Amino acid sequence: MNSTNSKLTYSYYPGCSLHASGKEYDISTRGLFKALKIGLKEVPDWLCCGATPAHNVDELLSLSLCAKNLSLADEVKGDLAVACAACFSRLKTTQHRLADNPEKRKQVEHAIAGSVPEKKVKHLLEILAKDYGLEQLQEAVQKPLSGLKVACYYGCLLTRPPEVPELDCTEAPTIMERVIGATGAETVAWSHRLECCGANFTLSRPGVVLKLSGDILASAKAAGADCLMVACPLCHGNLDIRQKEIEEATGTRYNMPVFYMTQLLALAAGVPAAKLGFDSMMVSPLPLLKEKNLL
Repeated sequence: MNSTNSKLTYSYYPGCSLHASGKEYDISTRGLFKALKIGLKEVPDWLCCGATPAHNVDELLSLSLCAKNLSLADEVKGDLAVACAACFSRLKTTQHRLADNPEKRKQVEHAIAGSVPEKKVKHLLEILAKDYGLEQLQEAVQKPLSGLKVACYYGCLLTRPPEVPELDCTEAPTIMERVIGATGAETVAWSHRLECCGANFTLSRPGVVLKLSGDILASAKAAGADCLMVACPLCHGNLDIRQKEIEEATGTRYNMPVFYMTQLLALAAGVPAAKLGFDSMMVSPLPLLKEKNLL
């Protein structure tokens, strides 16, 4: 029997963060897809998507970076799977912008010396919820996350602006809750799941990040969450790495682990905890996972 599901094979764009500060997102994504027998092949010679800075400096550069990645991804079988919310946003924005502007498309194709393919870009959430399916995901669970209360944090980019990502309802999305709910975890209703964490102000205006990320942690704690679940390396950094600093600034102890969505899903799918990058998290999740009998 084939070790992968031949109908579910994707090209994979990890982006810069998943090869550096967010490497646990990458290893848990690969581990999860392997456990689910979904094919995943990294795009050869991919380059930075431009993330936050490029489109604020030079639109043509920003569009060309993503267009080049789409061109490279076209060499690999399957739709393009993307984990990082920022990379997902930039790739989808480029497709949206070029579809509406033939003149801009010509400029970009000249810049990359090639055409821009009509490659479908899908966030991991869409692949799991729609392509793989929630029922099948539930059947793949080997270690139910029963008793774990999760605050699903969407942030700014997964569903906005409404005409670009087309992932779920812009103002009241449920896709994260539905996906993690398939593992048996309990999701909490809370006020800040779509609020900004401060994003790339983490270096230039850290005070803004401390305030915004602190409000997110406070909201999740007030809702009774045991942990946060994110789909963005930058959000993870602000909420995890900055958490001790936030606690010192507010005088409030949160001690709230911040998981990448694939870490929890892979754990539920039977991937050993030692292979999910839990030791890279600043707020250790091990005491919580032991308390919930998940280790």
